Amino acid sequence: MEWRMKNLKERILELKKEKNAVILAHYYQEADIQDIADYVGDSLGLSQEAMKVDADIILFAGVHFMAETAKILNPTKKVILPDLKAGCSLAESCPPDLFKQFIDQHPDHIVITYVNCSAEIKALSDIVCTSSNAVKIVESVLKDRPIIFAPDKNLGKYIIEKTGREMLLWDGSCVVHEAFSLDKLIEVHKLHPDATIIAHPESETHILKTASYIGSTAGMIEYVKTNSNNKFIVATEAGILHKMQQEVPEKILIPAPAKDDNTCACSECAYMKMNSLQKVYDCLLNETPEIVVPENIRKKALLPIERMLELSK
Repeated sequence: MEWRMKNLKERILELKKEKNAVILAHYYQEADIQDIADYVGDSLGLSQEAMKVDADIILFAGVHFMAETAKILNPTKKVILPDLKAGCSLAESCPPDLFKQFIDQHPDHIVITYVNCSAEIKALSDIVCTSSNAVKIVESVLKDRPIIFAPDKNLGKYIIEKTGREMLLWDGSCVVHEAFSLDKLIEVHKLHPDATIIAHPESETHILKTASYIGSTAGMIEYVKTNSNNKFIVATEAGILHKMQQEVPEKILIPAPAKDDNTCACSECAYMKMNSLQKVYDCLLNETPEIVVPENIRKKALLPIERMLELSK
């Protein structure tokens, strides 16, 4: 198996060079995929990196909405995704037709959407944000302007607490970040009382209240790198531990426990894990599945993404 993986990696790197392709991967991808990627990052970093790409092909090792964002930013490039079924529970919790009705019921509200949503939802938005810049984006809106925030109610509640702004929240959430068990987390912390708890803001409020640091995946990695403590309990998708451990090989990282019993005793995104090294190779070889965003949707979705990127400078 080790030989096969090594061989696959070599073939992917050869194909990438031959086809003038670039591989962008999210922190939640399996370790083997992260290791052959040109860039590994969170949603904001990946959006920014997608704008810099000069390759002919972008292979996006992540989930569907991320590849859509890359296509929105790079309409002339071919964007491919290893598995079209790699969706997102949070994105799926916000159907465009229902969200349009919701917006129409509150016409005076500015619409801010978390990047974890479909191109159709972005096209209905005024500004897009990521967990890295959500507080900054909300604070950029005039205080007398009412805000709709979607689709993540947990991130929305966190932003409300941080900014003091009232926002109308869409009732969406990520099943991965809602899978953490407070009782199990307390038990793990009892076993490791010297460990610092860090969490992603998509987690539920009762999990966030236990954390010494709350931030995006990139923010969590930076915090662990710069914090003097040597042990951390990490409450986000377990895929982050691979890159995080590479950055701090001397530190102890413990995944926050999930409610369900599973082989990793942590919270994993089944959608993120649908991509595999074999699928990456097949995708690059055949240049399919390809991401297609209708031009009318793409143009509308581009504006709120560009506003986000401008505000993130």
